[in-house]
Amino acid sequence: MELEAASTQLEALGNPVRLRIYRLLVRAGSEGMPVGGLQERLSMPASTLSHHCKKLLETGLVSRERQGTTLICRAHYPAMHALIGYLTDECCTESSQPGLPEEN
Repeated sequence: MELEAASTQLEALGNPVRLRIYRLLVRAGSEGMPVGGLQERLSMPASTLSHHCKKLLETGLVSRERQGTTLICRAHYPAMHALIGYLTDECCTESSQPGLPEEN
């Protein structure tokens, strides 16, 4: 993953509303969630939800599929894993004590 792609994805997730949407989609699993279900869970106007979903779609963190008249949004797990990997792959590589640091 390139720095610019990671930065764009982290920027999108830095918005509390988009992070909330993304976490709902991650919890929904591979079947995803209809846009109407997201709107209901978030109590959000359709135009606002559309704006936030568009940003997540543009970054590749979310995919969208039409099933008949329903739009289904899904977390794009390969992108999520790539971003997590980008953040952790080189963890502690320059440390004199290899391995993940202990949590306090």
